[in-house]
Amino acid sequence: MADGVKRRYDSTRRSQQAQENRRRILTAAQDLFVDQGYGATTMTEVAEAAGVAVETVYGAFRNKLTLLRRAWDLAVGGDEEDVHLLERPELRAVFDEPDLAARWTRFAAVNTAIMRRTARLRRAVQGAAGGDPAAAEFLAEIDRARLEAMGAHVRAAAATGALAVPEDECRDVLFATTDGTLWLTLVGGRGWSDERYATWLARLWTAMLMTPGDPPPAA
Repeated sequence: MADGVKRRYDSTRRSQQAQENRRRILTAAQDLFVDQGYGATTMTEVAEAAGVAVETVYGAFRNKLTLLRRAWDLAVGGDEEDVHLLERPELRAVFDEPDLAARWTRFAAVNTAIMRRTARLRRAVQGAAGGDPAAAEFLAEIDRARLEAMGAHVRAAAATGALAVPEDECRDVLFATTDGTLWLTLVGGRGWSDERYATWLARLWTAMLMTPGDPPPAA
């Protein structure tokens, strides 16, 4: 019995250690990709920053592109749970809001939080895409997924009857304002707070996409 308990304990501890290593590796990779670029970052540098052996990095992620993909997933969701972004509680709360102006406010707040985690990393991927076909394809995948998500938001918005523009126009406006560029310019460059940015973004969407009415509540 004692040996069985010890084996279970050892197995649990190894699993926890592997998870801790994985998270450190992903965090280190995110930081390095943002700070010095995807192309300039080596797996050895990621290992050194994470405090693990380079073999551990390769064992967990196989190659740098897979590491980038998993680092992106972590940035988008904020954790490693295998849950589609639109199925996460914060997004379900957006879709469950019946008032469209209030929904834009909720969505702007959620998007702003996602931009804080992803905007700089996406810029790093974009920088690598010009000279790395695999990075270019990954960037295209990122944007295809985002366009699909914006389509889901638009269909739900249209169902409220408060949408003032064609669905494809609404989708394209949402797509154009959620890639991180505006967040980098206004928060990263001009020093806006996330709260100010989210409030402004909600008002922008309301003014552009809804029939005239009450402005969205302050974030």
